[in-house]
Amino acid sequence: MKAIKQIGLVIFLIGLTIFTGTLFTGSFSLTESELDSFVDSKGYKSEIIKEELRNAIVTTEDLNIFQFSSRVRNAYQASNNYYDGLIAKYDAEKNWDKKGEQYQYRISGKLHTVSYEIAKKAGSGFVKENAGLIWWLTFGLAILGALLFILPNFILLGNKGIKNNGIYLEASTNRGWIAWLVLVYLVAFYLLLYFAADYVVNWTYILDPISEFLNGGPASQWFVYGFLYCVIMLVMATRMYIKYRHNKYQVIRTTSVLFFQIVFAFLIPEIMTSLNMPGYDFKNAFPLDYDFFFDWNLDNLRDNGAIGLFILVWGIVLTLVIVPVMVYFFGKRWYCSWVCGCGGLAETLGDPYRQHSNKSLNAWKLERWLIHSVLIFSLVMTLVTLYCYFSGAEAFLGIKSHWIKDTYSFLIGSWFAGVIGTGFYPIFGNRVWCRFGCPLAAYLGLVQRFKSRFRITTNGGQCISCGNCSTYCEQGIDVRAYAQKGENIVRASCVGCGICSAVCPRGVLKLENGPEDGRINPTEILLGNDVDLMDLVNQK
Repeated sequence: MKAIKQIGLVIFLIGLTIFTGTLFTGSFSLTESELDSFVDSKGYKSEIIKEELRNAIVTTEDLNIFQFSSRVRNAYQASNNYYDGLIAKYDAEKNWDKKGEQYQYRISGKLHTVSYEIAKKAGSGFVKENAGLIWWLTFGLAILGALLFILPNFILLGNKGIKNNGIYLEASTNRGWIAWLVLVYLVAFYLLLYFAADYVVNWTYILDPISEFLNGGPASQWFVYGFLYCVIMLVMATRMYIKYRHNKYQVIRTTSVLFFQIVFAFLIPEIMTSLNMPGYDFKNAFPLDYDFFFDWNLDNLRDNGAIGLFILVWGIVLTLVIVPVMVYFFGKRWYCSWVCGCGGLAETLGDPYRQHSNKSLNAWKLERWLIHSVLIFSLVMTLVTLYCYFSGAEAFLGIKSHWIKDTYSFLIGSWFAGVIGTGFYPIFGNRVWCRFGCPLAAYLGLVQRFKSRFRITTNGGQCISCGNCSTYCEQGIDVRAYAQKGENIVRASCVGCGICSAVCPRGVLKLENGPEDGRINPTEILLGNDVDLMDLVNQK
């Protein structure tokens, strides 16, 4: 069995290496007619940008993607610098008509985005011309290798169940060098995806045939991300099925997050796009779906008639009615552990790292401040955005709509949710984003803490203080402290994943939905917050 696992690991690494290596292949350039076609399609009015691009990328040179993108970005920057000079000149002369005229020639937006659009058209080479073969050499080998590494656990685990013995003895799961390598790769992946999309254009060529089949168009970097997301969840869900195969709750829960991610978050939006409808993830509630009330999205929904109106109404009803009602009856687990794609990735890809969640009182204090600050930030941003949208103003109470949207998107949508939220799995645990940053989790948590029927009940008389429950709690809750006292666990942060119950050798912990009366213990009411009594004792 060990040999099979080692072979699987080698095959997986080969697939991953080829996948990464494709970034450095191919040749990129445009002909004069291709450039004219691109400029016309973008509606550019500037002759300067056309001339700059012609000098940069209409060439017989064999440019790789990094050289090509650098030239494209420099061309756009040179054009913008030219018009910035004119704008400054006419501003000094107070010639407002001329100043305003120059703005229409300036290229706005992120340079890596427009660079990606040109690169997509300009690329050629083995990857683009042999997408099917490269898919098998990358995704195919990686999937095969990962499954060969995972499947022997059927025999190796036997009927021993789940124990925490040994989880800190492997470099991949004990914050060792393998874990750090994984962190570096994940962080690099997200940095490229969010801030240098033009560099990953070769990955989009690999998935062009699948994208064209689903939505009728070529793959974008976001299609690559969505497809990769689903593949990783499928493979790692196999691991979950094996590891927790003796626990029906975990098997059903894993199946649920797979279904909602693959069908609702990936397939349905792609099919909607192919039907000329706005692609929409019907399970993605505000404020996790933070750009739902952005002007461009509202305009898009308004322009799409009945389906756009339905999506708008559904999004509002989901947030204001369905979410709190479901939390009341089932706790936040119905969304965070059964539906959410972020939670689904955390529970599959992130499961090997769940023991790294910080259980200290300081981490708990930081968690409360951070997650509720992000919630307030998202609400203020939305208020400013809606006011400016309906009033036509640029700012509300001195806060510019464009600035606050860009700031939130950059800091929270990109860095916190992506780079940090997923990239830091191997060192800080699998629920960094869900625990410290997700505004929807904060909203769900407030409802769960004060108005819900959900709780985890404990039987202190059966607890043997093995610590499995606290070790495996991904939300940093000291579950054992509750179990030893026989107190119900009622915490805003608890996502009801049920792993604490699954790893308990004595069946001390049970996830329940019951009457609100008696849900919160007298000691918790006295304290007036979520803090563990054991933590208070330790602080003294």
